[in-house]
Amino acid sequence: MNRKQFIRSIALLPLISSAMKLHQFSQITNNLSASQQMPVLFLGHGSPMNAIEENEFVSGFRKISETIQKPNAILCISAHWETKGTFVTAMQQPQTIHDFGGFPKALFDVQYPAPGSPQLALETKAIIKKTTVAFDTKWGLDHGAWSVIKHLYPKADVPVIEMSIDYSQSPQYHYDLAKELASLRMKGVLIIGSGNMVHNLGLLAWDKLNEQYAFDWAIEANEKMKSLIEKEDHKALINFKSQGKAFDLAIPSPEHFIPLLYVLALKEANEKVLFFNDKPIAGSLSMTSLKIQA
Repeated sequence: MNRKQFIRSIALLPLISSAMKLHQFSQITNNLSASQQMPVLFLGHGSPMNAIEENEFVSGFRKISETIQKPNAILCISAHWETKGTFVTAMQQPQTIHDFGGFPKALFDVQYPAPGSPQLALETKAIIKKTTVAFDTKWGLDHGAWSVIKHLYPKADVPVIEMSIDYSQSPQYHYDLAKELASLRMKGVLIIGSGNMVHNLGLLAWDKLNEQYAFDWAIEANEKMKSLIEKEDHKALINFKSQGKAFDLAIPSPEHFIPLLYVLALKEANEKVLFFNDKPIAGSLSMTSLKIQA
């Protein structure tokens, strides 16, 4: 961190935590201890009801967590936090946001009291050069984050921050920005992208809402996406608007697809991709998830 960044961060300390003392600041970037390289996850989060239901997708989230060393912290890029500009949550205790409607009271009653990490927020701000990252102390954890992370770490004992998706920027911009997060993987930070590879709520098959069923175009898009991922043809995925009608239907708006680009950008040459929860539901949604690890 250079002198300019140091001064700017000092000025923003009151926004992060009134309890943070000035003499602690010099230790902040050392608080995330070195570790072996953490994997990266893309989680197809699907319906918020996965937070309280028992199904094979929930089981898949739990099983994948058993293959990962417990992280020091989590950085989540969720489809459900879009902003103008790039923000990171920087509060000590993020609220559980119930950003949906029409679901049972039991879902609204769920709380996921994982702590935040102002330290990780500062670290993230310091390493990103592509844009100015601003601190947010009002958002919290939306269901794109907590509905899946609660199955990975049910004790809510791993600090979690979110980084927003700047809706004004291109897919290439997000892919390039993601690469600047790579050093966090060596500090015990598990980076999670949460969205859906195929996500078209406007074309849901409501009569098959809880069934493993997909329209032909959804199957075509999902299989092509997986093939491009396996071939490491990230350029084609970045240019998803040029991949034909099936992709157009699968990605009518980009917010659920962009988290996948963040995850793919962090893949290194020696790492492999493991697909899991690779099934469709309700015609126009794919739960396909993946882990990247050496």
